Amino acid sequence: MTNFLNALPGAVSQGLIWGIMAIGVYLTYKILSISDLTVDGSFCTGGAVCAVLMTAGYNIWLSMLLAALAGLLAGLVTGFFHTKCGIPAILAGILTQLGLWSVNLAIMDMKANVSLNVNNFDLLVSLRYLQEVQKGTRPFWQHPIFVVGLMTVALIGVLYWFFGTELGASIRATGANGNMARAQGINTSFNQVLGLGLSNALVALSGAMLCQYNGFAEINMGRGAIVIGLAAIIIGDVAFGKIFRNFGLKLLAVSIGSIIYYVVIQFVISEFKMNTNYMKLISALIVALFLAIPYWKQQYFHKKGKVRQNA
Repeated sequence: MTNFLNALPGAVSQGLIWGIMAIGVYLTYKILSISDLTVDGSFCTGGAVCAVLMTAGYNIWLSMLLAALAGLLAGLVTGFFHTKCGIPAILAGILTQLGLWSVNLAIMDMKANVSLNVNNFDLLVSLRYLQEVQKGTRPFWQHPIFVVGLMTVALIGVLYWFFGTELGASIRATGANGNMARAQGINTSFNQVLGLGLSNALVALSGAMLCQYNGFAEINMGRGAIVIGLAAIIIGDVAFGKIFRNFGLKLLAVSIGSIIYYVVIQFVISEFKMNTNYMKLISALIVALFLAIPYWKQQYFHKKGKVRQNA
């Protein structure tokens, strides 16, 4: 248990960083009702752009902004394939993700990874900062949990405001009922493209944060991102779906779901001494478990209701 408690702050930090990505996935999966697989590529794009720009001497904030814009562009490409080329959304995402592999390598000058040594760069978040704050050699406000938590709250606030505007409401209407939205004069194609762009901008921003935290951007860093995003959404919905009704709170539930996911992963690895090479298998089992819980609950109450009727 000691190993788990020592690793807990790191798990929460990673959960918050991936939670920003999960919020991006939420925009397409829940609001637009689109399964977008672009995220496995755009996550790496964000990390690659941020790392390359920082090593070239650019400011950290500008690097992160441009990383988010690169993700936005990736989402727009997927939206173009889907709305203008008639390609199903899931296949459009796969095509963009496939193309981004080469794009990401080109961004990193055909290198598999780009290092961001914390000794050479002024990073926003870093695993080293977490350790130094715990030792008392760095102020608490530079702790990754504090920094990423504050950023998450700010992003949720901006998204809450945006989806309360006329444009944001039209995007929500597009996902809720596309035919009815078109009948009301809403440009659903534009809204789908915009929604995919916003989603992947958040995903890329999360990638930019993770590359700083880990100290490097790597070509495979986005592999399986969609699974983590869906896991966070499902866990947040299962745990807080009955409590959080407000849109902003639902976004917060996604972030908390990501934290729970990483805490569970860390607990399994620490307490059961699991080989980290089994991480993908553990992730799949955890996602499957949380996917099954709503079904089991439904079946349980259905059988209970039948027993009462027969009685």
